[in-house]
Amino acid sequence: MDDLRLALLLNAVSPAVGGVLVRGEKGTAKSTAVRALAALMPDVDVVAGCRFSCAPGAPDPGCPDGPHEAAPGTARPARMVELPVGASEDRLVGALDIERALADGVKAFEPGLLADAHRGVLYVDEVNLLHDHLVDLLLDAAAMGASYVEREGVSVRHAARFLLVGTMNPEEGELRPQLLDRFGLTVEVAASREPEQRVEVVRRRLAYDDDPAAFAARWADEETALRERIAAARTLLPRVGLGDAALRQIAATCAAFEVDGMRADIVMARTATALAAWAGRTDVREEDVRQAALLALPHRRRRNPFDAPGLDEDKLDETLERFGGDDRPDPDTDPDPDPGTDPSGPDGGPGGGGVPPQGQGPESGPPAEQPEPPEPPAGQPEPSEPAGAPAAGAGAGDRSAERAAEPFRTKVLSVPGLGEGAAGRRSRARTEHGRTTGARRPQGALTKLHLAATVRAAAPHQRARGRSGPGLVVRRDDLRQATREGREGNLVLFVVDASGSMAARRRMGSVKGAVLSLLLDAYQRRDKVGLVTFRGTGAEVALPPTSSVDAAAARLEELPTGGRTPLAAGLLKAHDVLRVERLRDPSRRPLLVVVTDGRATGARGSDALALAGRAARLHAAEGTAAVVVDCEAGPVRLGLAGNLARELGGAAVTLDELRADSIAGLVRDVRAATTGTDSTVRNRRAA
Repeated sequence: MDDLRLALLLNAVSPAVGGVLVRGEKGTAKSTAVRALAALMPDVDVVAGCRFSCAPGAPDPGCPDGPHEAAPGTARPARMVELPVGASEDRLVGALDIERALADGVKAFEPGLLADAHRGVLYVDEVNLLHDHLVDLLLDAAAMGASYVEREGVSVRHAARFLLVGTMNPEEGELRPQLLDRFGLTVEVAASREPEQRVEVVRRRLAYDDDPAAFAARWADEETALRERIAAARTLLPRVGLGDAALRQIAATCAAFEVDGMRADIVMARTATALAAWAGRTDVREEDVRQAALLALPHRRRRNPFDAPGLDEDKLDETLERFGGDDRPDPDTDPDPDPGTDPSGPDGGPGGGGVPPQGQGPESGPPAEQPEPPEPPAGQPEPSEPAGAPAAGAGAGDRSAERAAEPFRTKVLSVPGLGEGAAGRRSRARTEHGRTTGARRPQGALTKLHLAATVRAAAPHQRARGRSGPGLVVRRDDLRQATREGREGNLVLFVVDASGSMAARRRMGSVKGAVLSLLLDAYQRRDKVGLVTFRGTGAEVALPPTSSVDAAAARLEELPTGGRTPLAAGLLKAHDVLRVERLRDPSRRPLLVVVTDGRATGARGSDALALAGRAARLHAAEGTAAVVVDCEAGPVRLGLAGNLARELGGAAVTLDELRADSIAGLVRDVRAATTGTDSTVRNRRAA
């Protein structure tokens, strides 16, 4: 927890650092540590009676409660405001009384959480599960330092500068890159594996449960000393000097790790300055720059959600040494690192940024090219495992996991119709955000006013209501809620053939690359994903439906191949998974993606293809949207994947057609291949 404590304290010393993102496994006291920060924050002076925490010396000129006259302020503790994952937009930014605004022209505004958090801390637990529309509002407020509430021409603005702190469990999914970059620092937290430390944790927790007051009194002196040290560091901070040598090291470090934009340089400079003030110094040293890099860069050097956050500490030390000192070094000189050093750094663990980045080291390059086996003669099917091949997970039928090919941008696969699921970016749905498609009477609180429909409802009653002036007499029954259409996230369930027929001619690398590309697309579109694999004698759920797309990618990389092709078992297992998920989240519509060449084998004497067809018709009967990614290769094609797609009531697309830049075909809807209409044929020819 040392890095977590340091990151929180540095933000208490200098809120300009930009907040902290705490990543870690469940049960590691992430939330407890963050909530403890509130007791250490210095008090803030505010204008008496101002709901927006204006500073007495420099009140916000646009404050809705203003203008404020010059007067001494009142001191109050800094606030720790928690944003629930399921909060509404009105709860976050505040709400206007639309009825009073239309009828009386009065801006009756109820402040939201952003107003409460101004000049304090905004804490988001499970920040990676926050809905996209709330993330957009947070990004706007963090970028402008203000919150805007716009409702049909009526607007309210107030200052909203806060310290953003978030906690998350990476197993439940990653953050959007834009929000990730808004956190100044990031730390990785893991439970100690030392028995003595774990014993002390349990002992303190039990002591707190027995007598919270006595436990707090035991640590009161230490908290007081810590609070005084924070205040002293804040006082010293303006006198800390950041020399040119330290600035060159900061710039060189950010360039060496190829981080995007300039925010990393600024955050590192502010963090290094806060570290010096925390240590009681007025000069920034190399160790401050190094520690700032370990806290500010790991989450910024990720290139995609499948990269593990971390920093190569050997590369960091080499960069700092090369650009250290007062003299500008010769950029052409590049000392060779010690070939015996470990690229993972001395710690190799979380918190210190000692996780080596992906893409470095001899094992991260592209796999050595292997000669392709000769194609089978024309008219002969691909080789498959013999009838006596062992079951999945054992025996000579297994092959080691093959590395995935390079991912690519895929075409959009969507679910037909109009859903009502969680906000996302894949399929059409009725949502709170998007284009306005109509109006209805509000059910509960009014959130999105349809002005034209409201005026039409109120207009016929103006004489009966005694209207005598220019204002429109509006009553609650006249208000109309705008209905909007946007995009939803879906449950994308992958059913992947890992049998011996898929391993033939080393196709599994291309198949994994295609699934990895679809997983990356699912991450960007805010979907849940699941993974079912089948091989040998049965199927298994390699990953239950989750928001953690990188967990699915990790399971995919480890997937071995070999054995028979129990296609029917894979489809039936997928049917069971979707049945359970419909009970858990009935509003989230599924998209079934079957990755196979269409072959099927089973027990001797059974018709494996007929069994697979019956299993596919179960999905079709329930209206499950489906796509079959046809992995068949070679000059002779049996067309089995296309037959499976017809049984599923979905579309079939080849690996080449799956690419967004492919000219072979265009998959706009999962049922396009099954309509059989002339328009579909014309669309396919045009594509």
